[in-house]
Amino acid sequence: MQNNPKQLDLLNNTTQTFENEFYKYAKPLEFEKGASPFFPDDLMEYFYIVVDGRIKTYQINFETNKEQTIFIYKRGDMFDIITLLDNKPHDVIYEVLEDCKVLQLPIKRVRYWLENDHTFNKKFFPYLAAQMRHTEELATDLSLYDTKDRLINLLVDNLNPNKRFKYNLLHNLSNSEIAKLLGTVRHVVERTLKQLKADKLIETSRRNIKITNFKKLQEKASQMLLK
Repeated sequence: MQNNPKQLDLLNNTTQTFENEFYKYAKPLEFEKGASPFFPDDLMEYFYIVVDGRIKTYQINFETNKEQTIFIYKRGDMFDIITLLDNKPHDVIYEVLEDCKVLQLPIKRVRYWLENDHTFNKKFFPYLAAQMRHTEELATDLSLYDTKDRLINLLVDNLNPNKRFKYNLLHNLSNSEIAKLLGTVRHVVERTLKQLKADKLIETSRRNIKITNFKKLQEKASQMLLK
């Protein structure tokens, strides 16, 4: 079921006509972990939907080598939304975090559906709003809160199914990748995790963080918003 593209939420409650046309244009592709197969010129022509695996998009300061992850796309996620809407190159970098499968669609056809298919619109615009909300929260977190607060908030949101771009986000992520989500570096994340572990809020193992006192962690996240 998880690997069947016909189970994508995007196609739930759409017409059979639309579904048939969707698969007429959709081309399945597979990429290996570590690949960087998506470039601005390519994204001017094609739109992608993740079927399986995870892909991150990020920016990097080449003078400091500091990275900021913007999104980690998983099953059902779509990109590049910005290029789709404004028809201009989007200067971000993509990297495949896990072996993945995607559907490639001609971007002109996706624009046509946006203009002419009501059922597609009803799926697309709530997704767009979720992306905008996530981006706003990312900017707010980076501007207003320290690393410990941002990590606590991320741990809580990781268990919240209403947080589309954070729910189950930390599964099998290295501390380095978590640091890039938070706009910091690995050793800062590791130090903060040790503090939370000493406070008996979490337990850690290789690429796994288990919350042992969710109520207290949630209280700390709530207190962060009141600062």
